[in-house]
Amino acid sequence: MEAGSSAKETVLITGGGGYFGFRLGCTIYKKGVDVILFDVMKPLQPVPEGIKFMQGNVCCLAEVQEALKDVICVFHIASYGMSGREQLNRKLIEDVNVKGTENVIQACKSTGVSSLVYTSTYNVIFGGQIIENGDESLPYLPLHLHPDHYSRTKSLAEMKVLKANGTELGNGKGVLRTCALRPAGIYGPGEQRHLPRIVSYIERGLFKFVYGDPLSLVEFVHVDNLVQAHILAFEALKANKKHIAAGQAYFISDGRPVNNFEFFRPLVEGLGYKFPTCRLPLSLVYLFAFLTEVVHFLVGRVYNFQPLLTRTEVYKTGVTHYFSMEKARKELGYEPQKYSLNEVVEWFRSQGCGPKPRKYTITHLLRDGGLLLLFIAVLVSWFPSAVIFSP
Repeated sequence: MEAGSSAKETVLITGGGGYFGFRLGCTIYKKGVDVILFDVMKPLQPVPEGIKFMQGNVCCLAEVQEALKDVICVFHIASYGMSGREQLNRKLIEDVNVKGTENVIQACKSTGVSSLVYTSTYNVIFGGQIIENGDESLPYLPLHLHPDHYSRTKSLAEMKVLKANGTELGNGKGVLRTCALRPAGIYGPGEQRHLPRIVSYIERGLFKFVYGDPLSLVEFVHVDNLVQAHILAFEALKANKKHIAAGQAYFISDGRPVNNFEFFRPLVEGLGYKFPTCRLPLSLVYLFAFLTEVVHFLVGRVYNFQPLLTRTEVYKTGVTHYFSMEKARKELGYEPQKYSLNEVVEWFRSQGCGPKPRKYTITHLLRDGGLLLLFIAVLVSWFPSAVIFSP
């Protein structure tokens, strides 16, 4: 991927309108590669001159095939259902993550795209069990053990991508080379999926406790480290690298396991808030998350509220799971750079985040009171009446 090369390559990024896809596209373009961003929605930021945006849906095979003309590599990032209330929309999760991936694979074969880099997730291996310095030899978590549909469908999609490695292209000019990257939780300035939700909880006074073992460790990956890994994977699928990444999966993170809540301490305190000292048992918080999902199932079509936590989020934040980067270092040349949350704090400050007077209206009171009553009703119906009302 050398700037100024005589024959320019063209790559396409599904999910290119999102935070990571847009960042990846801009970085690749600066290296002298033509970039197409493919997404259902335009990026929030202006698309730089020279980068092409195509509006389309991975769920529509014809739209994917049209977008892949004259493309040599697809970075398949598009997915749905990673966190919050999105995790509870099973149909859309299935359509995007599984059918969408099948469409991308089929379109690569029919249009002659020779490389496919798939953005997977730690979740294909992890389902709430403790994992310390795990590697790529670990088996997939059995599908029926996944606590959420997102993880289950991402696992199925990764299997399909890796199975497609080595299949013949429709134009008779070689075979399709595929690989999968399994990133930890992404962070960076301007991230739009997880960090704004966390900051909103902090600002609304909902971040009153932490949970789980204080010695539990998880991992994160800075957006620019993840960009680096994807570019290296693209290069490692080429002939001059002996297709070393073909058919392979790689864990990707900053390589610095940390307690989930301690990781976010600089963000909380940097925005001027007090870090909570109350620590709850993991099992209690998991039960709360389960009951919240039940309430959402009952009222979600009328009031699609944002759950404070889902069961998967409780596991991902409160149970130790971290992985070795040795395979990515050895085969891809991946060397994660050190980052902190300082730039994230500064970004949120620039958006006006920080302590401010809270307004609690009668609408908020009615909404929260109704949810509380429904939650209590579910709780009472869940436990045997003899336990709840015993003298």
